[in-house]
Amino acid sequence: MLSVTPWLLGALLGVRHALEPDHLAAVSTLVARQPQQRRGALVGMAWGLGHTLGLLGLGGLLAVLQAQLPHTWGALLETWVGVMLCVLGARSLTHAWRGAGQGAVVLHVHGDHAHVHTLPREQHIHVGRHTLLLQPLVVGVMHGLAGSGAMVALVMSQQPTVAHQVLYMVLFGIGSVVGMGALTGVAGTLLQRVCQSGRAWTGVLAASGLLSVVTGVVWGIRSLTVLLG
Repeated sequence: MLSVTPWLLGALLGVRHALEPDHLAAVSTLVARQPQQRRGALVGMAWGLGHTLGLLGLGGLLAVLQAQLPHTWGALLETWVGVMLCVLGARSLTHAWRGAGQGAVVLHVHGDHAHVHTLPREQHIHVGRHTLLLQPLVVGVMHGLAGSGAMVALVMSQQPTVAHQVLYMVLFGIGSVVGMGALTGVAGTLLQRVCQSGRAWTGVLAASGLLSVVTGVVWGIRSLTVLLG
C-alpha cells in the first residue's frame, strides 16, 4: 500500500503553486475589478480550474506518452504568459485611467447579485456569471499549459505509473483551486473594505495593472532569453 504522504504533498504543493508571482499578478487584475468576497473567491477558483484543465490536458498527454515537453515549447508558452500578463495589466491601467473611480462607490443588488460600481446606472453594464468567470478560466488554462512541462518532469521522477502521475496532477490541481479560491476570497473581502471611495478603487486598479505589466515584462524577457539562447 502506498503512503498518503505523496498525495498530501501534491495537494499542498498545489496550494503553494497558486502563490507564484505570475499567478498572483494575473489574478490580482481580475479580482480588483470585482472587489467582493464571493466574486473574488469565484474568480480564484475559476483560475484554479483552468490551471488544472491545462495541466491535465497537456501534462496528462505527456505522462501517457512518457515524453518531456521540448525546451523551446516550454519557453514559448512562458513567453505567451508574459504577453498575457501585460495585456491584463494594460486593461486594468486603462480602466483606471478612464475614471473607474469617479463618483461615489455604490453597492446595489440585482436579484441575488450584489456588487459595487462607480458608474452611473445608464452606463453600467451587467455581465453574466459565466462570462465573468470565462476570463480567469482561460488565464488559468494558459498558466497550466506553461507549467505542465516542469510538472510532468517532477511526477515522472517520483511516481511509478502513469495512473499515479495523473492522480498526483489532479491533487495538485485541486490544491491550486483551493489555494487560489481562499486567497482571492480574502483579497476580495479586504478590497471591498478598502474601496469605499472612487479614488481608492482607481488606485487598486492602477496598482494591480502596474504589477501585472511589470511581472509580464520580466517574465517575457526571461522566457525569450531562454527561447533565443
